[in-house]
Amino acid sequence: MIFKGLEVSITGMQAQRIRLDIASSNLANVNSTNDGTGKPYRRKVPVFETVLDNSQKIPLYRVKVSSIKPDMSPLKAKYEPGNPDADENGYVYYPNVDPIREMVDMMSAIRTYGANLTAFNTHKDILIKTIDILKV
Repeated sequence: MIFKGLEVSITGMQAQRIRLDIASSNLANVNSTNDGTGKPYRRKVPVFETVLDNSQKIPLYRVKVSSIKPDMSPLKAKYEPGNPDADENGYVYYPNVDPIREMVDMMSAIRTYGANLTAFNTHKDILIKTIDILKV
């Protein structure tokens, strides 16, 4: 029961780590015109879900990544008739990845991860001080 606050922070950090991984994958594929299936890479987006833990006297909400979905916004078309990935009209379709948006997502994920880490450390310090008080 006393470690539930730590668990909540851990789930938040895990979710932000996945978010950071997805944003870096999106950035790495910003110019991928062929994902191996002949189609351009589509930006991926994590879908977060809260999970209610009612097993204790005090209900706790945790967070998890329930799925990772492709962003269905339009792809970027550029006229490049000499490109081997060009269609019959000479257009090459590039991923719908915006590097600035991905960098903002990465910064937000890092800051949210840091906030969860601060909450984790604060809770841990309170537990340590409580144990010290009980020793006396």
